[in-house]
Formats: sequence, structure tokens, C-alpha cells
Amino acid sequence: MEVVFKEKKRTKLFGLPLHFVTYRIGPDKINIQSGFLTLVEDDAYMYKVQDVRLTRSFMERVFRLGTVTCYTGDKTHLELKLVHIRKSSSIKDYLMEASEEARRKRRANHILDIDGQEIKDMDDDDMEDE
Repeated sequence: MEVVFKEKKRTKLFGLPLHFVTYRIGPDKINIQSGFLTLVEDDAYMYKVQDVRLTRSFMERVFRLGTVTCYTGDKTHLELKLVHIRKSSSIKDYLMEASEEARRKRRANHILDIDGQEIKDMDDDDMEDE
């Protein structure tokens, strides 16, 4: 996997990387590796990312950190959080662009809020004329 961003989860206080969580973000997927004695590795494909949100608490702003939340169509990760990371604004922008590009490659564009109630049926129009 080609890695574009590699970040570690940091503490809110002083922004030190004391947690054992590493985020790797590439053009095709997001990889989260966590744990010290037992390593757990999770992947989410980029084309499944539907929306991205950046939140910064006061302490995160002081230490130039942020939390990026990815809303996905994945069964195991409906909400994927990259917690207390540096370069959070750049990573959010990259995730938006990369997810759009990955959807284009897979032709998996999602069309939302289409229920068909506002579309008139041709037969209804023809009956009104008679």
C-alpha cells in the first residue's frame, strides 16, 4: 500500500504520541493499527468513505491537533475516527478528494435522497388531457 499520510494518535496534553495507535492513509484505503501486546489492524476502503468531518476542541487547537471523523458505508466501521492527529486539516481535505477519486475509479457513486415522489408518471399526464 502506498502511504500518503502516516500519523500517530497523540495525547491532548502537549500533543505527545504516547498511545499505540498508528493511522496510515493511502489512495485506496485507510489502515488503523492499534495495540501494544496484541496488535489489531483495521482497514477501510477509500471508496466507501461518504463524508468527512473535522473537529477541534480547545485543547486540540492549542497543541495543533484535530480529530477527523469519516462516515463510511462499511459494515464494521460506520464511523471511523482518526483521533488527536497532526495535519488534521490536510488529512481531511485529502480524504475528501481521495474518496471521490476512488468512487470514480470503481464507478460506485451514491445517489442520495431519491424517492421518486416528485416525478410525474407519463400515464397520469395523458389521462388528464382526455
